[in-house]
Amino acid sequence: MEVTIETRNVELTPHLEDYVEKKVGKLDRYLPDIEEAFIELSTDHRKQTNARPVAQLTIRHRRGPILRAEDKKQKDVYAAVDSVLDKMYRQIRSFKGKRRRRGLSAEEEWFRGAEPLPLPALSEQEEEELEAKMEIVRRKHIPLTPIDEIEAMERIEELDHDFYMFLNAATGKINVIYRREEGNYGLLEPAE
Repeated sequence: MEVTIETRNVELTPHLEDYVEKKVGKLDRYLPDIEEAFIELSTDHRKQTNARPVAQLTIRHRRGPILRAEDKKQKDVYAAVDSVLDKMYRQIRSFKGKRRRRGLSAEEEWFRGAEPLPLPALSEQEEEELEAKMEIVRRKHIPLTPIDEIEAMERIEELDHDFYMFLNAATGKINVIYRREEGNYGLLEPAE
Protein backbone atom coordinates (compact mmCIF):
# COMPACT_ATOMS: atom_id res chain seq x y z
CA MET A 1 0.00 0.00 0.00
CA GLU A 2 1.29 3.42 -0.95
CA VAL A 3 0.79 6.10 1.72
CA THR A 4 0.82 9.72 0.56
CA ILE A 5 0.87 12.56 3.08
CA GLU A 6 0.04 16.11 2.06
CA THR A 7 0.05 19.08 4.42
CA ARG A 8 -1.29 22.61 4.31
CA ASN A 9 -0.42 25.01 7.14
CA VAL A 10 0.95 22.05 9.15
CA GLU A 11 4.65 21.30 9.53
CA LEU A 12 5.41 17.70 8.55
CA THR A 13 8.10 16.76 11.03
CA PRO A 14 9.88 13.40 10.70
CA HIS A 15 8.13 12.25 13.90
CA LEU A 16 4.69 13.18 12.53
CA GLU A 17 5.47 11.51 9.20
CA ASP A 18 6.54 8.27 10.92
CA TYR A 19 3.48 8.37 13.17
CA VAL A 20 1.08 8.77 10.23
CA GLU A 21 2.77 6.12 8.07
CA LYS A 22 2.77 3.62 10.94
CA LYS A 23 -0.90 4.21 11.83
CA VAL A 24 -2.21 4.34 8.24
CA GLY A 25 -0.06 1.34 7.27
CA LYS A 26 -2.12 -0.83 9.64
CA LEU A 27 -5.28 -0.34 7.55
CA ASP A 28 -4.09 -3.05 5.17
CA ARG A 29 -4.51 -5.58 7.99
CA TYR A 30 -8.25 -4.87 8.15
CA LEU A 31 -8.92 -4.43 4.44
CA PRO A 32 -6.31 -6.19 2.29
CA ASP A 33 -5.44 -5.00 -1.21
CA ILE A 34 -5.62 -1.28 -0.51
CA GLU A 35 -3.71 0.30 -3.37
CA GLU A 36 -3.21 3.73 -1.89
CA ALA A 37 -3.98 5.77 1.18
CA PHE A 38 -3.95 9.56 0.89
CA ILE A 39 -4.00 11.65 4.05
CA GLU A 40 -4.20 15.41 4.06
CA LEU A 41 -3.35 17.34 7.21
CA SER A 42 -4.29 21.00 7.37
CA THR A 43 -5.41 23.70 9.78
CA ASP A 44 -8.92 25.13 9.85
CA HIS A 45 -8.52 28.89 10.19
CA ARG A 46 -12.19 29.83 9.88
CA LYS A 47 -12.41 30.32 13.63
CA GLN A 48 -9.43 32.59 14.17
CA THR A 49 -9.34 32.08 17.95
CA ASN A 50 -9.31 28.28 17.77
CA ALA A 51 -7.39 27.05 14.74
CA ARG A 52 -7.94 23.28 14.75
CA PRO A 53 -6.18 20.58 12.76
CA VAL A 54 -8.11 18.83 10.01
CA ALA A 55 -7.27 15.27 8.95
CA GLN A 56 -8.78 13.80 5.77
CA LEU A 57 -8.08 10.18 4.86
CA THR A 58 -8.99 8.59 1.53
CA ILE A 59 -8.25 4.97 0.66
CA ARG A 60 -8.59 3.27 -2.71
CA HIS A 61 -9.03 -0.49 -2.96
CA ARG A 62 -7.57 -2.33 -5.96
CA ARG A 63 -11.09 -3.29 -7.10
CA GLY A 64 -12.32 0.29 -7.15
CA PRO A 65 -14.11 1.33 -3.97
CA ILE A 66 -13.01 4.56 -2.33
CA LEU A 67 -13.57 5.22 1.36
CA ARG A 68 -13.10 8.64 2.92
CA ALA A 69 -13.10 9.96 6.48
CA GLU A 70 -12.47 13.39 7.97
CA ASP A 71 -11.96 14.86 11.44
CA LYS A 72 -11.99 18.53 12.47
CA LYS A 73 -12.74 18.34 16.18
CA GLN A 74 -9.41 17.51 17.81
CA LYS A 75 -7.01 19.98 19.41
CA ASP A 76 -3.77 18.54 18.01
CA VAL A 77 -2.77 16.86 14.77
CA TYR A 78 -1.89 13.50 16.40
CA ALA A 79 -5.36 13.24 17.96
CA ALA A 80 -6.89 14.18 14.59
CA VAL A 81 -4.98 11.34 12.90
CA ASP A 82 -6.18 8.87 15.53
CA SER A 83 -9.77 10.09 15.24
CA VAL A 84 -9.85 9.92 11.44
CA LEU A 85 -8.48 6.36 11.61
CA ASP A 86 -11.23 5.38 14.06
CA LYS A 87 -13.77 6.74 11.60
CA MET A 88 -12.13 4.82 8.78
CA TYR A 89 -12.29 1.58 10.79
CA ARG A 90 -16.05 2.13 11.20
CA GLN A 91 -16.39 2.72 7.45
CA ILE A 92 -14.43 -0.45 6.68
CA ARG A 93 -16.68 -2.38 9.07
CA SER A 94 -19.77 -0.95 7.37
CA PHE A 95 -18.30 -1.66 3.92
CA LYS A 96 -17.58 -5.29 4.81
CA GLY A 97 -21.06 -5.62 6.35
CA LYS A 98 -22.70 -4.44 3.12
CA ARG A 99 -20.91 -7.17 1.21
CA ARG A 100 -22.10 -9.81 3.66
CA ARG A 101 -25.70 -8.51 3.67
CA ARG A 102 -25.75 -8.77 -0.13
CA GLY A 103 -24.84 -12.44 0.10
CA LEU A 104 -21.19 -12.11 -0.84
CA SER A 105 -18.67 -13.30 1.67
CA ALA A 106 -15.76 -11.00 2.31
CA GLU A 107 -13.36 -13.73 1.28
CA GLU A 108 -15.09 -14.40 -2.06
CA GLU A 109 -15.47 -10.79 -3.05
CA TRP A 110 -12.44 -9.02 -1.62
CA PHE A 111 -9.78 -11.09 -0.02
CA ARG A 112 -9.35 -14.13 -2.24
CA GLY A 113 -8.35 -16.34 0.65
CA ALA A 114 -6.41 -13.77 2.70
CA GLU A 115 -7.63 -13.70 6.29
CA PRO A 116 -8.06 -10.09 7.47
CA LEU A 117 -7.70 -9.19 11.11
CA PRO A 118 -11.00 -8.61 12.92
CA LEU A 119 -11.85 -4.96 13.46
CA PRO A 120 -12.03 -3.60 16.99
CA ALA A 121 -15.41 -4.49 18.50
CA LEU A 122 -18.23 -1.94 18.58
CA SER A 123 -20.43 -1.47 21.58
CA GLU A 124 -24.07 -2.50 21.24
CA GLN A 125 -25.12 1.16 21.05
CA GLU A 126 -22.59 1.89 18.27
CA GLU A 127 -23.85 -1.17 16.34
CA GLU A 128 -27.45 0.10 16.61
CA GLU A 129 -26.42 3.61 15.50
CA LEU A 130 -24.59 2.15 12.50
CA GLU A 131 -27.62 0.05 11.54
CA ALA A 132 -29.93 3.08 11.91
CA LYS A 133 -27.76 5.12 9.55
CA MET A 134 -28.00 2.42 6.88
CA GLU A 135 -31.71 3.02 6.25
CA ILE A 136 -33.41 5.18 3.60
CA VAL A 137 -35.93 7.26 5.52
CA ARG A 138 -37.17 9.53 2.73
CA ARG A 139 -37.40 9.50 -1.05
CA LYS A 140 -37.84 12.52 -3.28
CA HIS A 141 -38.75 12.61 -6.94
CA ILE A 142 -37.17 15.55 -8.70
CA PRO A 143 -38.34 16.79 -12.09
CA LEU A 144 -35.26 17.39 -14.21
CA THR A 145 -35.55 20.40 -16.46
CA PRO A 146 -32.40 21.58 -18.22
CA ILE A 147 -30.72 24.50 -16.41
CA ASP A 148 -27.22 25.93 -16.41
CA GLU A 149 -24.70 25.82 -13.56
CA ILE A 150 -25.42 29.42 -12.47
CA GLU A 151 -29.13 28.62 -12.07
CA ALA A 152 -28.22 25.52 -10.06
CA MET A 153 -26.16 27.65 -7.67
CA GLU A 154 -29.10 30.02 -7.30
CA ARG A 155 -31.41 27.09 -6.49
CA ILE A 156 -29.04 25.94 -3.72
CA GLU A 157 -29.23 29.41 -2.21
CA GLU A 158 -33.03 29.60 -2.60
CA LEU A 159 -33.60 26.19 -1.03
CA ASP A 160 -30.80 26.55 1.55
CA HIS A 161 -29.53 23.06 0.70
CA ASP A 162 -25.96 21.78 0.62
CA PHE A 163 -26.37 20.20 -2.83
CA TYR A 164 -28.68 20.24 -5.83
CA MET A 165 -29.13 17.66 -8.61
CA PHE A 166 -29.94 19.04 -12.06
CA LEU A 167 -29.92 18.30 -15.77
CA ASN A 168 -27.06 20.37 -17.18
CA ALA A 169 -28.32 22.30 -20.21
CA ALA A 170 -24.81 22.54 -21.67
CA THR A 171 -23.98 18.81 -21.52
CA GLY A 172 -27.40 17.14 -21.34
CA LYS A 173 -26.21 15.05 -18.38
CA ILE A 174 -27.28 14.86 -14.75
CA ASN A 175 -24.92 16.81 -12.47
CA VAL A 176 -24.81 17.55 -8.77
CA ILE A 177 -23.62 20.92 -7.52
CA TYR A 178 -22.69 21.20 -3.86
CA ARG A 179 -21.68 23.88 -1.41
CA ARG A 180 -18.16 23.46 -0.06
CA GLU A 181 -17.17 24.38 3.48
CA GLU A 182 -15.08 27.29 2.21
CA GLY A 183 -18.29 28.84 0.82
CA ASN A 184 -17.64 28.14 -2.87
CA TYR A 185 -19.12 25.32 -4.97
CA GLY A 186 -18.16 21.95 -6.40
CA LEU A 187 -19.69 20.14 -9.36
CA LEU A 188 -20.05 16.37 -9.76
CA GLU A 189 -20.21 15.21 -13.37
CA PRO A 190 -20.62 11.62 -14.59
CA ALA A 191 -17.50 10.06 -16.07
CA GLU A 192 -17.62 8.81 -19.64
